[in-house]
Amino acid sequence: MAQSIYITSAEGHTGKSTIALGVLDALMRVSPRVGVFRPIVRPGEERDRVLELLLAHDGVQLDYVDGVGVTYDDVRDDPDRALATIVARFKAVEARCDAVVVVGSDYTDVASPAEFSYNARIAANLGAPVMLVISGRDQQRRAEQLGTTTARTPGEVGQIAALAVAELAVEQASLFAVVVNRADPAQLDATIEAVRAVHSPHTAVWALPEDRSLVAPSMRSILRAIDGRLVKGAPELLDREAFDVVIAGMSMVNVLPRLTADAVVVIAADRTDVLLATLLASASGTFPQIAGIVLNGPFELPESVQTLLDGFTLSIPIVATDLGTYDTAASIMNTRGRLTAESVQRYEKALSLFQTHVDLTELGIELGLAESTVVTPLMFEYGLIERARSDRQHIVLPEGDDDRILRAASILLARDVAELTILGDEQSIRARASALGLNIDAAHVLSPTDPALVERFAEEYARLRAHKGITLQQAADTVTDVSYFGTMMVHTGLADGMVSGAAHTTAHTIRPSFEIIKTKPGVDVVSSVFLMALADRVLVYGDCAVIPDPTSIQLADIAISSAATAQQFGIDPRVAMLSYSTGASGTGADVDKVREATALVRERMPELPVEGPIQYDAAADAAVAKAKLPDSAVAGRATVFVFPDLNTGNNTYKAVQRSAGAVAIGPVLQGLNKPINDLSRGALVDDIVNTVAITAIQAQGDRS
Repeated sequence: MAQSIYITSAEGHTGKSTIALGVLDALMRVSPRVGVFRPIVRPGEERDRVLELLLAHDGVQLDYVDGVGVTYDDVRDDPDRALATIVARFKAVEARCDAVVVVGSDYTDVASPAEFSYNARIAANLGAPVMLVISGRDQQRRAEQLGTTTARTPGEVGQIAALAVAELAVEQASLFAVVVNRADPAQLDATIEAVRAVHSPHTAVWALPEDRSLVAPSMRSILRAIDGRLVKGAPELLDREAFDVVIAGMSMVNVLPRLTADAVVVIAADRTDVLLATLLASASGTFPQIAGIVLNGPFELPESVQTLLDGFTLSIPIVATDLGTYDTAASIMNTRGRLTAESVQRYEKALSLFQTHVDLTELGIELGLAESTVVTPLMFEYGLIERARSDRQHIVLPEGDDDRILRAASILLARDVAELTILGDEQSIRARASALGLNIDAAHVLSPTDPALVERFAEEYARLRAHKGITLQQAADTVTDVSYFGTMMVHTGLADGMVSGAAHTTAHTIRPSFEIIKTKPGVDVVSSVFLMALADRVLVYGDCAVIPDPTSIQLADIAISSAATAQQFGIDPRVAMLSYSTGASGTGADVDKVREATALVRERMPELPVEGPIQYDAAADAAVAKAKLPDSAVAGRATVFVFPDLNTGNNTYKAVQRSAGAVAIGPVLQGLNKPINDLSRGALVDDIVNTVAITAIQAQGDRS
């Protein structure tokens, strides 16, 4: 039977979706089959937002209909029959999973006391322990700022917990944890103690502080709420949150001092003077950066103003609506931020908040989860992030003018994966990040033309390349290139590793490392591996990216470096030296090269399990291995596959990636004295995040 958890609350708007997402994400780290279930959803054609959010998480393999119990109409018509249907549908999901996250109803259709009682009854009948979510904000006591409510005191939170715990006991539901969401950041410890005081001290209690970015509406949500249309600006910036509203119903000179950071500014569409002044203020850099502009009223912009706007390089969203000022303001004020899979920044913030304030190890212990022997791609990627976080390293990202780098940096900083330095113009980079709604405040931003560092790096580079006749002036010109500048940071100890290549060629990225970082003692070549995350295990493929036609000596180097890389990432190295023949069955120059390389590996690393020449099927398939090499310690169980040349390696990793659905993480460069890693120019944000984590882990190994 699957281990399940029922997430519910005694009132609406507690942020259960954030907690559910965090729990689901945590379970995915240790279990390959995690399901999600929503006992009650709204009737009608509209799909449940929370269920959609959870189903979109990588690794959840259920369809929407599988995760639905009944509708509110079904519960009103016959609660007992609805409960029986919920149990039956849940059991169908449970049978397919190792763990199930169940998210209770949303207080949209039933009086709160009755609804909470019914959720408790469902949990008891599903046999799922309850994680109770309590809001640290009072939804009834509205503050006067956009999207905010007043904070509850620790005592008030404790009282609500006491009432909810008593109701759970009445329905025979088992409580295993309480999470106070949106708690007063200054009262976290006091809030936890107040909740612990009302029930068993052994029950886990966590508190997550208020994060306004999770409840503030995005410009996209505002656009929908006012039935608006985007008239100018970048569509991707509609995902930026608005934390305040400025009603610009006054003259230009009075509006400008009232602009606040991340505000949405509401301007009557016929006040073009105020519109232009607000745009100029936003572009000037001397006024706060606003989230967007709403033009209200049934007025078209004059053609001359349209022409003027066309001449602006506008990124800030300008939305138009036919509503009047009052209705526009009221609609904006009543718009809440929603956590969806499409809102990447909000999604990452929610995960980061949960991971920071909930002890994931304790959560797993409380749920009684055992570590799985299977390693899925998602579990492996989680492992990379956790290992990088355990001993934070300093990684430099030279391509600060690429939005993907900024998005990845925001994720990495939110998850506390690494200390980051981004190269580029600080004002431009921070302004772009702000426009994208990204938080990179914790990153260092450094200009590659910084005079003091250029002088220092030039002197060192000229010394290193003196044998090539490089002068100090030539060195000064060279080190202002972002790849050279970043590499010099690593070389001089200002950073522990570098990740680049999203906007540069492989040669541009790694050439400086050949000149400056150089190879480790005993290693003659720089090579690469891909970490191939299959459905249930992770393999290492090398070399698939760097050396076109390695000699036997280079092949031996690749094998030894690949085995070391495998070990560094928790993979027990058993090395297969691949060829088109197995054992002594074949002859020829290509086979002989592999045979010689295998002998060199055994001579240099006698304790390393290695087999070669060996065909791929004999290396990977136990049945074939039994027939061809029955006494081999590697055949049929290989974890490190060393290809005879780049042509074979590159094509094989891509074939396995596409045909077997494997996640190919890399290329991971190996053999360098310090970690430098290259990105594909088509790299996704997730690829960059993984590569930074890998580089950090390599740096940890170099330090130790």
